[in-house]
Amino acid sequence: MSTERGNLSINSENIFPIIKKWLYSDHDIFVRELISNGADAITKLKKLDIMGEADIPEDNHYKIVVTINPDEKTITFTDNGIGMTADEVKEYINQIAFSGAQKFIETYKDKTNDDQIIGHFGLGFYSAFMVAEKVTINTLSWQKDAAPVFWVSDGGTEYEMDEGNRTERGTEITLYLNDESYEFSNEYRVKEVLNKYCSFMPVEIYFRNANDPIEEEEDEVISTTVDEDGKAVEESDIDTDIEGSDAEEKKEDKKPKPINNPTPLWTKHPNDCTEEEYKNFYREVFHDYKEPLFWIHLNMDYPFNLKGILYFPKINTEYDSIEGVIKLYSNQVFIADNIKEVIPEFLMLLKGVIDCPDLPLNVSRSALQNDGFVKKISDYITKKVADKLTGMYKVERESYEKFWDDISPFIKFGCLKDDKFSDKMKDFIIFKNLEGKYISLDEYVEAVNSKASSDEKEDAKEVAEDLTKEEAKDEDVAEDKEESKVPSDEEASDIDEDDKYEEVKEED
Repeated sequence: MSTERGNLSINSENIFPIIKKWLYSDHDIFVRELISNGADAITKLKKLDIMGEADIPEDNHYKIVVTINPDEKTITFTDNGIGMTADEVKEYINQIAFSGAQKFIETYKDKTNDDQIIGHFGLGFYSAFMVAEKVTINTLSWQKDAAPVFWVSDGGTEYEMDEGNRTERGTEITLYLNDESYEFSNEYRVKEVLNKYCSFMPVEIYFRNANDPIEEEEDEVISTTVDEDGKAVEESDIDTDIEGSDAEEKKEDKKPKPINNPTPLWTKHPNDCTEEEYKNFYREVFHDYKEPLFWIHLNMDYPFNLKGILYFPKINTEYDSIEGVIKLYSNQVFIADNIKEVIPEFLMLLKGVIDCPDLPLNVSRSALQNDGFVKKISDYITKKVADKLTGMYKVERESYEKFWDDISPFIKFGCLKDDKFSDKMKDFIIFKNLEGKYISLDEYVEAVNSKASSDEKEDAKEVAEDLTKEEAKDEDVAEDKEESKVPSDEEASDIDEDDKYEEVKEED
């Protein structure tokens, strides 16, 4: 048989059901995917504007609007981003797994980078068919004189494309929900999903219920009085100013507000964050009424981009289960909770957020491709935690001892599970002595040695004193013996002669 070469082919009718049913584990993830596409469309336009390729008005307000219609059982995603031409729809939508984001980065690789670009695989759009029996796209490109495009597919591999009626730049995607997915036309259910996946998306997201009444602007009413001549006069400027400010406040309150925070705390530099902001963020994200003990703000740009905040929660081990939650994000898009490949097991006791755009995600962006790069991220997080704790021990010893009962489970568990962490922390584990004071093993050994040395000196001193006392006692005994000694006959004769000499001297 002769050698044969060729290209593998994929039957779209066979692959499409797999994408619809098995690519994503959770059906609600289509919300994240379609909003991510809208965010990418806006990010691309911003980059074109910076490069001077697009002319965008200064007062342009970038946003994504999610609209539900409970009556028609639809959910619509609208952005005012880059939009698409007919050729781009054919390329990005009609070709499965063709990434418009990657094509954009490749086209402008000399002028920009992939910062804040979310999409990679070109499959996110098709998640819509997990919940929809029909999907429509109405889009208008940013390019000058571009014609609007309308695209529709009834959930299969066939589509129709024609000229659309959109007059504003951007894209509108409408999902006609299937019987099993009517829940996604419910306001509370959709808000729940938005809060889960999109709370910190980098673009403002607004929610609208098509059945809600549209707020109409009220006509301005000017209060007047009648003067002595019968002429109408406006009320005093002071009253007008007061009423005007009140009216502005009411008007401001009625304005729609984004359901997300595009600039979460972890994206800021640690020096720009206050203690109160850290505490508010903790309560907002984790709904924990107890204030955290302290926190670590991760901020790394090289060799990989990683930002985040890890909180050490206050734990009542008598009543609370020791269980934390660390939320993993990529470009401010929620991926999953507690991914063990990135977060060391012992740090699962903490609460926090980690955002790493460089994470090697799988196709569904809900798990990681486990490789050496992920291990480096995990090691970095472990090192930062150890550095924070050792620094606190050295600089804020009083706080370290105060928090010990709460942080000791993390530290001891970490020393058991991670050798590198153990090497860094083993000298900073403290114990309470009989006097109620905290000491480390090194301090205890030093104190014992010091006491032993002190005892030896004390013993030597006592011995010296005893010897001195003995010597003094011996001298006293010797003197007493001298005084009580009986003189010999010769000594007595000498004494008699001396006495006689003294007597003769006195007579003279």
